[in-house]
Amino acid sequence: ALSPGTPEGPASVGHNTGGRSYVYSLVQLPPEESGHTDREHRGGFPGWPQTHAAAGGERLAKPERGKMRVHKISNVNKALDFIASKGVKLVSIGAEEIVDGNAKMTLGMIWTIILRFAIQDISVEETSAKEGLLLWCQRKTAPYKNVNIQNFHISWKDGLGFCALIHRHRPELIDYGKLRKDDPMTNLNTAFDVAEKYLDIPKMLDAEDIVGTARPDEKAIMTYVSSFYHAFSGAQKAETAANRICKVLAVNQENEQLMEDYERLASDLLEWIRRTIPWLENRMPENTMQAMQQKLEDFRDYRRLHKPPKVQEKCQLEINFNTLQTKLRLSNRPAFMPSEGKMVSDIINAWGNLEGAEKGYEEWLLNEIRRLERLDHLAEKFRQKATIHEAWTEGQEEVLQKHDYETASLSEIKALLKKHEAFESDLAAHQDRVEQIAAIAQELNELDYYDSPSVNARCQRICDQWDTLGALTQKRGEALQRTGKLLETIDQLYLEFAKRAAPFNNWMESAMEDLQDTFIVHTIEEIQGLSTAHEQFKATLPEADKERQAILGIHNEIAKIVQTYHVNMAGTNPYTTITPQEVNTKWDKVKQLVPQRDQALIEEHARQQNNERLRRQFANQANVIGPWIQTKMEEIGRISIEMHGTLEDQLQHLRQYEKSIVNYKPKIDQLEGDHQLIQEALIFDNKHTKYTMEHIRVGWEQLLTTIARTINEIENQILTRDAKGISQEQLNEFRASFNHFDRKRSGIMDAEDFKTCLISMGYNLGESEFSRIMSVVDPNRMGLVTFQAFIDFMSRETADTDTADQVIASFKVLAGDKNYILADELRRELPPDQAEYCIARMAPYTGPDGVPGALDYMSFSTALYGESDL
Repeated sequence: ALSPGTPEGPASVGHNTGGRSYVYSLVQLPPEESGHTDREHRGGFPGWPQTHAAAGGERLAKPERGKMRVHKISNVNKALDFIASKGVKLVSIGAEEIVDGNAKMTLGMIWTIILRFAIQDISVEETSAKEGLLLWCQRKTAPYKNVNIQNFHISWKDGLGFCALIHRHRPELIDYGKLRKDDPMTNLNTAFDVAEKYLDIPKMLDAEDIVGTARPDEKAIMTYVSSFYHAFSGAQKAETAANRICKVLAVNQENEQLMEDYERLASDLLEWIRRTIPWLENRMPENTMQAMQQKLEDFRDYRRLHKPPKVQEKCQLEINFNTLQTKLRLSNRPAFMPSEGKMVSDIINAWGNLEGAEKGYEEWLLNEIRRLERLDHLAEKFRQKATIHEAWTEGQEEVLQKHDYETASLSEIKALLKKHEAFESDLAAHQDRVEQIAAIAQELNELDYYDSPSVNARCQRICDQWDTLGALTQKRGEALQRTGKLLETIDQLYLEFAKRAAPFNNWMESAMEDLQDTFIVHTIEEIQGLSTAHEQFKATLPEADKERQAILGIHNEIAKIVQTYHVNMAGTNPYTTITPQEVNTKWDKVKQLVPQRDQALIEEHARQQNNERLRRQFANQANVIGPWIQTKMEEIGRISIEMHGTLEDQLQHLRQYEKSIVNYKPKIDQLEGDHQLIQEALIFDNKHTKYTMEHIRVGWEQLLTTIARTINEIENQILTRDAKGISQEQLNEFRASFNHFDRKRSGIMDAEDFKTCLISMGYNLGESEFSRIMSVVDPNRMGLVTFQAFIDFMSRETADTDTADQVIASFKVLAGDKNYILADELRRELPPDQAEYCIARMAPYTGPDGVPGALDYMSFSTALYGESDL
């Protein structure tokens, strides 16, 4: 209700139209008397009480024109009493001043009432009403260009501030992009008209007064702006609700991304293990030394290049899993259960299978290389002996099949007979070589030599030929014997020469064969054995030389007899093809091969000495590194259960400790280099140390994994402490209790120790309650409780996290108190990505009050805190 003011000038509160000043009346008339609706009756001041009369419902006196002044004063006093009952302090003003038309006193009281009912209840971040209203305006207009709200006077002169407030909450009402800062009249009138028509905010201000005044009235603008605040208070609640929902969804989206990353990393690691195990389990040998050495080189590349990154991935995967579970617990979400077959325990089992497959692979490779080396040696030995034997037997069959004895003279028959006897002696001497050839072929078969078919065929040819020679020899011998009976003389000296020269010649051939024989040894003792045998052989040379001289003496005797008795021997020994020149030549060859054998043995002895040096060099380092790794493992174990300083101090200590461990890596690399030298030298054992490179590698990988896991546990404890407000003293108490019942000092309590710990702390535990608690602290059902799980359990009651009911209440605000929400409402209130996230996951609403396109935000909110795919 409006009543005319004085024509003295613009009122402090109100607006000026046509030279007349209007102010809001102190008294609100009942609707039936004023003729206004409830909305109109508010007069732009939300929060004013809607009463029948200022005095709580009494009828006001209706003085007729000209009646007594006292009636007016009585009416005004009723209004003043009601205002005072609402906590408004009226100082130095009474009904008389109002009845008498004291404009200054009346307008001052109106401002007091406005502060009480329109502005006083405004509060943003616990500021005063005025500061809170100003802060609200600044935040709402911050995105708009050319708007800079710093006060309640000149900041509003261009009208853009009013238009920005409307556009921020109702963008469809104003085309803000078409407004210009240099046209304040249009801006102000646009804002006032839209506010009155669409927002039920009456025009309290006049555009001409604001533009034409250097400093517009602060109280009038504050009053008008407060109407906007109250008009949009519902939107403020919606914004608060939307912020809560965005926070909850952001936590879920982050957790989902961590889950997806875990699933992807776990899948990749398991797939790599699945591909690698068959390769390590493949024990199909190659046929050549080169191919097997390539396999060994591939395995070294696997250990040096391919496996270490996977060790890091496995460690990082466990750390990410623990961090994710901690975040889920801190945000009141259920524990993350990976897909079937991708649990941390599954990865640990798969890794164990990998190392199991890996365990015998290197040893198998080295054994195969040793086997192939042995095979190559035997095959070469077989070829040498077979070639020598084949050279000796070449043409013998033709000789044995000759019938020259049929036309030979007596002397020739005798010669043929003796020659045949010498051949039989020579044949018997070669029996040992044939047996050696057969034995080597048999060993090659037993060792699965790849070219065994050709070896067997050659060996069979030699044996068949040997049988044939035996049969032919027997047949020719019988023929010569029959003919020899007819012969009378024989030259015994030639026969003696032949008999002694043949074995000696065979001995020289065997000696040359042995001196040229290849050898393979792996220790100094073995090469010393070969050297001793060689020295023993050299000791027999003087006796052999005497035999040579004796054989040559027989030949000289023959020459003397021939010369003395003029025997016609045709210049050759009829009993053997061995000549004195051949004996001398082979003897010279034997003497030439002896120093060559000496040199070969010396060189091999030097190589074995170098191998022994490599063994000692590796052992000296391994005997230091192995105990060092074990000591560090034990120290980390003690650090993880002892209490020294704050968690940050422990974390800093561990990181410095980790740095010192990483700095030790060059010693491991140096040991790897020495190990490779040992393998390249084909050294297969080392009596100077109990540590193998495999032991060192496994220990080093476990050390790196343990320090990384321990650091992660401290980081998770810090995360838990900060999220749940746990003091350092409480953490120390938790650690002391945990350590007391961690009887094995392993950093993990078993179920019985954990139960005893809870009972000691005052818990009254039944079987069902303890089973429930174990399902929380041990979701993987391993029967073990880590310190992190123990902290989470001890502090879970103090967690200040959002709940499903809070999220449901926030969605209800956005939905306008409906039991469902529409996609357009979500897109209007939430950022685009989170709105679409909700729309894609919300189920259709099936309640009786639903409409087409209605979405069920209640089941969606509940699912955020339960077992769900959301």
